Amino acid sequence: MQRITRIIFDHNHSEKMSLFDQYNSLLALLKPHLTERTFSILAIPRLIDDNQYIGWYSPLEGQPILLSEISDQSHKAKIEKTLQNRINDIEATVKLMSITAEQRTFISSWLPRIKSLGNHIYVINDDPVIVNIFEDPILPAPVPVIPPKSFWRWWHFLLLALLILGLLGILWYLFCPYGKEKPVIADVEPVITLPVEEQKPDPVVELPKEEQPVVKSEPEPIPEPAPKNCITREEIANNTDKPKMVMIFDNSASMTLTLMESQASINQYLNSDWYSMTEQEADAYEKRMTRLPNRLSSSKKVALSTIDKIQPDVNIALVTLSACPAAQTTSFYHYENRGKLKNKISRLNPLENNSATPLYSGLKQASKMLDGVNHDDYILVISDGEDNCTKANICTLAGKIAAQQPHLKINIVDIAGQHKIDCVAEKTGGKVYIAQNPTQIVKQMNNAVSNMNISKPICE
Repeated sequence: MQRITRIIFDHNHSEKMSLFDQYNSLLALLKPHLTERTFSILAIPRLIDDNQYIGWYSPLEGQPILLSEISDQSHKAKIEKTLQNRINDIEATVKLMSITAEQRTFISSWLPRIKSLGNHIYVINDDPVIVNIFEDPILPAPVPVIPPKSFWRWWHFLLLALLILGLLGILWYLFCPYGKEKPVIADVEPVITLPVEEQKPDPVVELPKEEQPVVKSEPEPIPEPAPKNCITREEIANNTDKPKMVMIFDNSASMTLTLMESQASINQYLNSDWYSMTEQEADAYEKRMTRLPNRLSSSKKVALSTIDKIQPDVNIALVTLSACPAAQTTSFYHYENRGKLKNKISRLNPLENNSATPLYSGLKQASKMLDGVNHDDYILVISDGEDNCTKANICTLAGKIAAQQPHLKINIVDIAGQHKIDCVAEKTGGKVYIAQNPTQIVKQMNNAVSNMNISKPICE
């Protein structure tokens, strides 16, 4: 159960407190009769912080965003349709519930509040969630009913059409060519032509040809075959030194920072004096600075498409940087199981507490998972900063990896452009790719994988 948001609440206000209690009674009444998916559109309220706030919670997992902040109109319309369908499911279920007349009246009185336009609608992985404002419901204005035009008015058009058809019939009768006498054509004697004597062409006299020198043509050079930009299935099957790749993915809280603000604006946000702000000001500021597209959402999206471009013979493992003291690792995923790897990346979300970036631990563990001595292996780091779990020197670690595993290349996609861990790539023969907006992330991630020489398509 994760908290979506919190709202200031006056628990001494009797009417507000009554609505809070009624809403919890409504949830208890509806939950046994609704599916989990339908029930999930209703956020669950709890009094927190000495009853000064209402915390709104949901069993759904993922990053909550306001529906109003989604800029893609087709995506937004799809979520609004899902919301309406689930409200319709609730209304249909209420009609079939075996409850008392008093309970039915109670639920019916709350349905307008559930559908109120004043409620805050959050979206978690394309699932809408309603945060009730406990105010008088604001319902959409009724669509004005336009009375249908009188049927008898169409008789004017019908009479006009009949009149036109009648006139056309008269014109056809008067000017129809059928039945009229055809003009008589006088007999004309055929013209007799005399045969013309065929004229023979003058004989052609061939003149003696001048002797031309014989020039021997040199054979054209055979062009060299162009370098092959694909890999055959036979090469994949016969490759005994198959490379492996580990993707180190930063899953810390800083990855939720938006890509729509400048670095100066982000630095100002990170150094803000939160105690000088009201709760509403702080929440609004946080929402603005973590709005989509953010570092995490864009990195996940591009990482998923990048995995599809990696050759089938390359097995991939994932190392996630979420909390101190150590990074989390997975086993290697074969080509057939890459769907599971992509699902794991899709579900990445920073921890609400103790979020951090154990990059030193992640790099150390990733290097131990690879050979890098007898054949080429690769590490791709996707991060926006440096390690904040240990004081150990990551540049020294990279130097040891380069000495012990000379065929292990480490490329870095630097989301924030801080150049804090450039030494890791430099010491292992890799490169650093700076990406500070969605377009750069797509381009630089593709460049980072192309540089590893493991993204050739299969030759057809």
